[in-house]
Amino acid sequence: MCCRAWVWVSPVGCLRAVTSFLPPQASAELPSGRPLHVVLGNEACDLDSMVCSLAYAYFLSKTRGDDDDSAPSVPLLNIRREELPLHSDNVFLLRQAGLSSDSLLFRDQLDLAALQRAGRLRLTLVDHNVLASSDGDLEGAVVEVIDHHALERAASPPCPVTVETVGSCATLVTERLIQKAPHILDCQLAHLLYATILTDCVNMAPAAGKVTPKDGQYVAALEARFPSLPPRDALFQALHNAKFDVSGLNTEQMLVKDMKMLKGSLSMAVCVLFLPLQAFLQRAELEAELSSFCRKLALDVLVLMSVSFTEDKQPIRELALFSHSAPCREQVSHFLERAGDPALDLRPISSPLASLAAYHQGNALASRKKLLPLLKDFVRARDSRDDDVGEDDGEEGRVPPTPANSLVEGCPLDAGPPTISAHALHDRFRKMAPH
Repeated sequence: MCCRAWVWVSPVGCLRAVTSFLPPQASAELPSGRPLHVVLGNEACDLDSMVCSLAYAYFLSKTRGDDDDSAPSVPLLNIRREELPLHSDNVFLLRQAGLSSDSLLFRDQLDLAALQRAGRLRLTLVDHNVLASSDGDLEGAVVEVIDHHALERAASPPCPVTVETVGSCATLVTERLIQKAPHILDCQLAHLLYATILTDCVNMAPAAGKVTPKDGQYVAALEARFPSLPPRDALFQALHNAKFDVSGLNTEQMLVKDMKMLKGSLSMAVCVLFLPLQAFLQRAELEAELSSFCRKLALDVLVLMSVSFTEDKQPIRELALFSHSAPCREQVSHFLERAGDPALDLRPISSPLASLAAYHQGNALASRKKLLPLLKDFVRARDSRDDDVGEDDGEEGRVPPTPANSLVEGCPLDAGPPTISAHALHDRFRKMAPH
């Protein structure tokens, strides 16, 4: 094992060096040694997941004891390094806070499965409470969960679970820091948390339906402790502009920029588009590109939720369902049209593609966070019907049902992370050391 000081550098040095013992390689042949405590956000790796991973790993590293058996803590971004540019608001906030992405670890740079096989992985989940189906083998390593989504995790007494449906998981991490280790909270860390809560809670606007009293409480606490934080409106607008900047992205990049997957008797992807739906539908060769994307990911249905804004910053949401299987497309369409918890208030609009059904979504407060549980209910109900009918059913386009645990959101890393040499990983962490 080699001891390296891992530093998040900023112009004012607000985040201090974190000394971590790191594995000398991330390949399958890991030597025996101390465990590693990885803080992992969800596979969408939005601002909330990234910042909660960074902040909570920092908290753990500063509050762990001196016991030789305690595991060093590192944040791991749950995307490949090459995908970071797609998360334009993440890149913007890192730059604004004075952090270099070169000092971050990504999913393709650390082999969690190898660490688990070696009995050396400790895993804390932030901003999700169930692992992706492709990560099911890591379940035994989960030691803590902090999340703000609906609880899907089965009870497991040895694993502390904090799940509260606040607007931002960063609110819960901020609460933990202020209650347990207020001395480690400095201006740089406060900036990351503050920006994330503002973004998730739509600048604390009650009309957006995201903010809760606890979100407001901890935003106010950060402002009181750090009066030099940027003004709310200016910070939110800058992050908003960065997130919705899709200039230069091709169709596939726009789809994977903010995508979650659902698998069952149907395989679906739900993609958020940061532009008006009609503008997206006018892209050249769109049908061929959508068809290629579905074949590549083996999708039965592609669900598109577009988000744009009026001049007075009110959200406009539109929905589209793409599938070359008319029965699949119609089944999902009819289910969402009749949905009541929440009601989406879908009104059909014109579509240039025969394989795509398009809607204006009257309930603009129903974000993808509200849409996903509806789609999961649909897949579960369809699986149940298929099981009742049995193998002799001749339903067109039927896919054999898969285990129930595949209903969790999938991960883009199904092929597994590429191997990285011991020398390359050693060199990466050497560069993170202070000079």
